[in-house]
Amino acid sequence: MWVHPEEVLQAGALWITERANPYFILQKRKGHGDGRGGLAGLLVGTLDVVLDSSARVAPYRILYQTPDSLIYWIIAHGCSRKEITEHWEWLEQNLLQTLSIFENENDITTFVKGKVQGIIAEYNKNQDVKEDDDTDKFKEAICTYRKLFGMPEEEKLVNYYSCSYWKGRVPRQGWLYLSINHICFYSYLLGKEAKLVIRWADITQLEKSATLLLPDAVKVSTRVAEHVFSVFLNINETFKLMEQLANIAMRQLLDNKGFEQDRSLPKLKRKTPKKVSALKRDLDARAKSERYRALFRLPKDEKLDGHTGCTLWTPFNKMHILGQMFVSTNYICFTSKEETLCSLIIPLREVTIVEKADSSNFLPSPVSISTKNRMTFLFANLKDRDFLVQRISDFLQQTTSKIYFEREITGSVNSSDDEGSLLSSSPQRSSLGSEGSSEGERQFNLNDNSVPTATQALMTMYRRRSPEEFNPKLAKEFLKEQAWKNHFTEYGQGVCMYRTEKTKDLVLKGIPENMRGELWLLFSGAINEMATHPGYYEDLVEKSMGKYNLATEEIERDLHRSLPEHPAFQNEMGIAALRRVLTAYAFRNPNIGYCQAMNIVTSVLLLYAKEEEAFWLLVALCERMLPDYYNTRVVGALVDQGVFEELAREYVPELYDCMQDLGVISTISLSWFLTLFLSVMPFESAVVVVDCFFYEGIKVIFQLALSVLHANIHQLLGAKDDGEAMTVLGRYLDSVTNKDSTLPPIPHLHSLLTDDGDPHPEVDIFKLVRSSYEKFGSIRADVIEQMRFKQRLRVIQTIEDTTKRNVVRTIVTETAFSIDELEELYVLFKAEHLTSCYWGGTGGSNPTERHDPSLPYLEQYRIDLEQFRGLFSLLFPWAPVNGAHADPLALRFFRLLDHNGDSLINFREFISGLSVLCHGDLTDKLKLLYKMHAMKLCVVPMNLPLPSQANLYVFLSLSLLQSQFIELCKTLYNMFSEDAQEQELYHATATVTSLLLEMGEVGKLFCHSKDQEEQDQDDPEEAKTSGPARDGGTKPGGVFQQMGQGEGEKESQARQCGPAKRDGRGEQLSAMEDIKLEDSSPKDTGTSSSMLISDDETKDDTSMSSYSVLSGGSHELDDKLHCEDINDDTVLVRSENGTSIDKEWAITFEQFLASVLTEQALVLYFEKPVEVAARITNAKNVRKVGCSLLSASDYEISLSG
Repeated sequence: MWVHPEEVLQAGALWITERANPYFILQKRKGHGDGRGGLAGLLVGTLDVVLDSSARVAPYRILYQTPDSLIYWIIAHGCSRKEITEHWEWLEQNLLQTLSIFENENDITTFVKGKVQGIIAEYNKNQDVKEDDDTDKFKEAICTYRKLFGMPEEEKLVNYYSCSYWKGRVPRQGWLYLSINHICFYSYLLGKEAKLVIRWADITQLEKSATLLLPDAVKVSTRVAEHVFSVFLNINETFKLMEQLANIAMRQLLDNKGFEQDRSLPKLKRKTPKKVSALKRDLDARAKSERYRALFRLPKDEKLDGHTGCTLWTPFNKMHILGQMFVSTNYICFTSKEETLCSLIIPLREVTIVEKADSSNFLPSPVSISTKNRMTFLFANLKDRDFLVQRISDFLQQTTSKIYFEREITGSVNSSDDEGSLLSSSPQRSSLGSEGSSEGERQFNLNDNSVPTATQALMTMYRRRSPEEFNPKLAKEFLKEQAWKNHFTEYGQGVCMYRTEKTKDLVLKGIPENMRGELWLLFSGAINEMATHPGYYEDLVEKSMGKYNLATEEIERDLHRSLPEHPAFQNEMGIAALRRVLTAYAFRNPNIGYCQAMNIVTSVLLLYAKEEEAFWLLVALCERMLPDYYNTRVVGALVDQGVFEELAREYVPELYDCMQDLGVISTISLSWFLTLFLSVMPFESAVVVVDCFFYEGIKVIFQLALSVLHANIHQLLGAKDDGEAMTVLGRYLDSVTNKDSTLPPIPHLHSLLTDDGDPHPEVDIFKLVRSSYEKFGSIRADVIEQMRFKQRLRVIQTIEDTTKRNVVRTIVTETAFSIDELEELYVLFKAEHLTSCYWGGTGGSNPTERHDPSLPYLEQYRIDLEQFRGLFSLLFPWAPVNGAHADPLALRFFRLLDHNGDSLINFREFISGLSVLCHGDLTDKLKLLYKMHAMKLCVVPMNLPLPSQANLYVFLSLSLLQSQFIELCKTLYNMFSEDAQEQELYHATATVTSLLLEMGEVGKLFCHSKDQEEQDQDDPEEAKTSGPARDGGTKPGGVFQQMGQGEGEKESQARQCGPAKRDGRGEQLSAMEDIKLEDSSPKDTGTSSSMLISDDETKDDTSMSSYSVLSGGSHELDDKLHCEDINDDTVLVRSENGTSIDKEWAITFEQFLASVLTEQALVLYFEKPVEVAARITNAKNVRKVGCSLLSASDYEISLSG
């Protein structure tokens, strides 16, 4: 291809000149082609790999040079000699004579460069080449990657790195290629080639390791092997990218969310590093946005636009705090360099003015931002202030337009204003009870409940105070409220509040009962989602009314188990509010639906927050703060259980081994984490834990759990079994009290399960929380995320292994396959599904919609016809070698296995068919073959499911009709193609076919004798005139027509030949001929069609076919009929003149079975044992050689040379 001219200083180094003229040189890379060029060629090939030379992809090139110059310009390169020769000839024909006219060498150079660039521009225009962000160097890497590993265009390369791969004790220097779905390695050293391909979805462990020999190495583990890569130039960048890609693969296994590239990224700058791909930039931007959202608790669709260093003026201490400003589509955020010093979140919906303030030596490049609640924030020391202000102004304009648009859509200005004042303008909510009566009330028509459940927190309606507890505790509560109000005065109130160390101290001392709902909304970030989705919850409730599914059934079952000891949930009002919130969330997120423990958490949220606020708190909890906790397999809780084990090993090592032996950690962590201690601790104490959780996140839960273990370390070390250990922990948690609570004591159900021994001394919840910060406060959120990644790989792969074992255990009794064989087949079956998810397919079905982890194990992975064809050709013994012949048979087999007619088959259906072919007896196999052709093939597009009433097993009759028999004959001939006993099998098939044709004719005569008599009696004249027609009409074999014809065409042909019925029986049995049946296997329509009639179908009735000779026992032609005489697409049957299938001809399965049993060659073929293990091994190997379908396990290193 033509390339933009680039200078080459040394034209002869490592290249061989093949052609030359005064201006151009055609060269070939040393070592390329036959013989590899000896030792020099091996060295050059090794250098090309190690140095990532473009000569690996294009070993031919054309250079331009003026006669008196020492500088060369590369103007074209090519992968093949043919391609480069075409360019060379074009230059000789079109440029050589023109160049001789120029006198100045500079003019010649300018002309050649301009001409080449013009050719490239014209080519791009004609080919409609779209401009992309990938550099030329990276495009070369993409070509190399696809060429080396046989990957399709759908497999996107993200980046590649130079490294060494350790095979045993020998390192192999090469290149590591990281794509969206695979990690690949290639090395070429002195003639020896090494390739490795691993699917990200198969990685069970990914970690950085450091040893004396390998200080910086990455270990990649799968179920079958470990691979070590080292000598990275930038191991941190490489490892982070590997983590991201592995996470994407795990997410796809977990909830079937594939990777979609972000097309909204800004264009590359000219000075961008050479090897940065658009995908790499996309993934880097995603990683930064994820950290940004987690740091400031922002909605999950918020994208970081950029960040810059700056200072923030903090009026509460009169200081300029150094930190980072983050700007995204809807928020401006700030965090100090010293983490706990100060953080700030400013939603753009709150901003009124953004302006540049006067710059001075003391305050360089300042920007002032004002909000609706009259707060002003002053940022300074901004490097590119003008650009930043313009960027913020653009986002602010978009936000303003969005707000006006939403208000027009809702058409409810009053409702919007109410929510705006509550959520965004620092609402005064110190007295929730008084607010309830003044706010606009929304009507809900569920169970005829009264309005207060929508507008008030349940606690305000069911607060009970004992007289003896009133004074001292309420006084302390009043002091807490005053402390928070003073804090709001000094640091601001609402979402734009300065969050400092003092804020954290107030949270640790306990949030006042009246302010709990407001501050939970604020610290969790739920306030932002609620403010930007006015009316969303109300719409969800209305949509979910009266609808029932599995989630609503589970919700109804658990409603009365949610804090039943609290009076708010001892009547229909509280229960109805809980029902609405849980049902609305189940409809919002059907992937989660409802999970046990959600009811307990939601009931506590409803006590302190209004119904809509409780819903958005639940959204924040399930989707951001506790990711994947509440799905059907509680993956998030299992992941954090593994993280907790790691933390226990690090922080309480003396206790870790004991706890592991007792198996207690796995038991306690699920109940503690899923309910945030609400189910194991007295209510008034557990809500303090929830306070800290909403402020600090999951680290609080880990800290508290470690503190509980540490406080009971001696009793746990002395525990004899897990029961005793659980009793120790249960008694301790029951004794945790909140002496400041103004609530009356609520009986705790968990305490009823403990023993009747002496009560544990009381433990103050505030002291316990403070102790957890002192002892384990060093746990960092980013460290937890790193541990979560490691554990997520382990947990999801364990779930996948469990799924495989359950599937195999379910069907092992239904088949003769061994457990090991079933597991191998399941891996291949799942790999076929995953490959279709990666690269799509030509079929209309969407592979990502076929995997539903919530389905039963056998239904989770299903394949369509396209994937089945690939497995059919590799695993099924009947698959013809010729692919064109395999497709029709695969279609028939697929339709037979597709029991419910949804154009998809699950693993059980797949195994049921394969088991018959591999382990069935002769009768089972022939019955399967007979059924495949006796059933009616419904022609349904692959992208449309069959109607529920459709039944693919509609047999036209218990017998096989003539058209179906023809297809059966063709299938037999195709199956035997290239078999070792091909000739004997062809002769045996011819004999059986002839015998069955005779049976069909005889049977037809007996069936039609009575009908003929009735017809003659009804119309004697018609009987007389139609006699000759019967003699000259349809003959013994009938006629063959294409099954793809319309029914109308069939009927018209049947009417033409219908009256022509046979009377002469002797002539029927003796008159035979050959006809050729053209291959008409379905290619585009996906339907099965029969054969076309040959041109020489009008032979003399008395001519004898090879069938008649064979059936007559003659051996004269037997020796002449070799397999090469019969084309792959030819079936020999007998027929006479006519234009229609004989619809009255039929045979039964018993006749078919008996006829096959007469031929020993056929019996031996169908009884031949199948080497299942060999077929499975071959299928795995085929997937390893770089074809478009890959195996589920990592490839072995292949060495050649």
